[in-house]
Amino acid sequence: MSGAEPDYTLHREAPSVDDYCRLRVISGLSPKSREAALIGLPNTVCGVTVTLDGKAVGMGRIVGDRGCFYQVVDIAVDPAHQARGLGKKIMAALMDYVAAEAPDGAYISLIADGPAKHLYAKFGFKPVTPESIGMAFRVSRT
Repeated sequence: MSGAEPDYTLHREAPSVDDYCRLRVISGLSPKSREAALIGLPNTVCGVTVTLDGKAVGMGRIVGDRGCFYQVVDIAVDPAHQARGLGKKIMAALMDYVAAEAPDGAYISLIADGPAKHLYAKFGFKPVTPESIGMAFRVSRT
């Protein structure tokens, strides 16, 4: 049928290492090495992968200590599939996990890049400034 929406499938699992590395780069996130992904992905608290015809086109993860702190990371959608509500579906699935599994008082955080802040606001995330600011340190072995 012409003009029909593609049949996307949401899987409640972290992406494969190859899909993870590919989706980060093509969506504009910083690249991560295969070695880092091999170590990090098994530590996913909750993962979501969106596929079309068996190919990963979107992802998102939650990492954390499963009690006090959780961080939403790796929200990425292949640019060829953006503006179709996939980011919202990924966030909804991650927040469903939080609602079902995170204990009372758990702190859920994320870093919002650019206009993504509008998506996250729809799920109740608010800026923490001026009381707090996001800070980061990146390891560089070169």
